[in-house]
Amino acid sequence: MAYAELHCLSHYSFLRAASSPAELVLQAAQLGYSAIAITDECSYAGLVKAWQATKQANLKLISGSEFRCEQFGVFVLLAQDRQGY
Repeated sequence: MAYAELHCLSHYSFLRAASSPAELVLQAAQLGYSAIAITDECSYAGLVKAWQATKQANLKLISGSEFRCEQFGVFVLLAQDRQGY
């Protein structure tokens, strides 16, 4: 069965995560994931490093970001395609 992690923070989410985007991608590949979404808090900062790592790991990268607001709480937005990005 294919598995994709759809909410993953890298060290670009300051004080919330410690792993680099590349480390997350390589670990996901070792675990047999088919894709991983890097969803740092209010940022796309980790996507370039993650994208570079997916080329080595032959893994699909999903771009997204995590947001927090008083009215709606915490939510994650994922881009379906380049236009959505």
